[in-house]
Amino acid sequence: MSGVRRARVLRLATAGPQDTAPLAAAIEAGEIDPATIVAIVGKTEGNGCVNDFTRGYATLALKLLLADKLGCAPKEVEARVAIVMSGGTEGGLSPHLLVFCREMVALPPGTAPRLAIGVGMTRPFAPEEIGRASQIAATAEAVAAAMGEAGIAVPSDVHFVQIKCPLLTKERIEEASRRGRPVATDDTYHSMALSRGASALGVAVALGEVATGTANDTAVCRDWSLYSRVASTSAGVELLRNEIVVLGNATGWAGDLVIDHDVMKDAIDAEAARRILSRIGGQAVAVLAKAEAAPSGEIRGRRHTMLDDSDIHSTRHARALVGGVLAGVIGDTMLYVSGGAEHQGPAGGGPIAIIGKV
Repeated sequence: MSGVRRARVLRLATAGPQDTAPLAAAIEAGEIDPATIVAIVGKTEGNGCVNDFTRGYATLALKLLLADKLGCAPKEVEARVAIVMSGGTEGGLSPHLLVFCREMVALPPGTAPRLAIGVGMTRPFAPEEIGRASQIAATAEAVAAAMGEAGIAVPSDVHFVQIKCPLLTKERIEEASRRGRPVATDDTYHSMALSRGASALGVAVALGEVATGTANDTAVCRDWSLYSRVASTSAGVELLRNEIVVLGNATGWAGDLVIDHDVMKDAIDAEAARRILSRIGGQAVAVLAKAEAAPSGEIRGRRHTMLDDSDIHSTRHARALVGGVLAGVIGDTMLYVSGGAEHQGPAGGGPIAIIGKV
């Protein structure tokens, strides 16, 4: 069909990681054409750690559903749809899916910028590349390509970049060792932070937030002065490449959706969300944010214990805290809050974006 592109975002509650029934019902009712789906971003009730297999379970369930509806193999779904599942719905966070669609509509292009969606994929990474400059460079290249695909002309029009990135397992570490290739860390949990951090620095490089030369191996998870104001990265065991969803505003897109972002300076910075809502001036359709336990051990001069808890990892505490703060502002617990904000906003804070209907 000739015409212009229109972005659509549907938010669907789920009853478990395997629950694809709401998406299937939307497809069967004609609310969604599965051929227009380019990305699915979701929250599952797993632990968000290395052994959180709810992410892979949910991803597989979605691939099988879409393969059935599109009449293709699951491998073909992998090539066309970025699926980013984030584990951890601590506190009151509600498991859900955000389904991103790009449609062609027979309308004249609008003059006002509207929500634009770009999708990019890196090549698969070798274990020794995870958390290092190779991942930074490949991510920067893929982000730039996704911007171009979406027709987003300048970095300032990018408001959120969601990435699913890989992590190291003992099996992957041993495979690299057999080839004589040392990995960035032998700690599988720390590998999640390194992968998230390198991916975020890739976004920062692509958008000109950080100079290419400073985003190197030694900077990852060490130089906290380097960060992106729009990157959101989530690590998982279920993949070896980075899957990237670039969200911004661009002319030439139709529809009634826009996106705006701000940066939470710390975990209780509710004003960041309020600023976005005031600028959008419409109904919030989706909220996406990062959460992190402040590495200083304090929030506005008050000591927190998230980093000292040996029973529950700090990323789980942070998701619950930020989720509660934002739910109080938005009036809804169906929020995408991802833990681990290495190089994603200032230390202890993180980006927040809201897609709104105008």
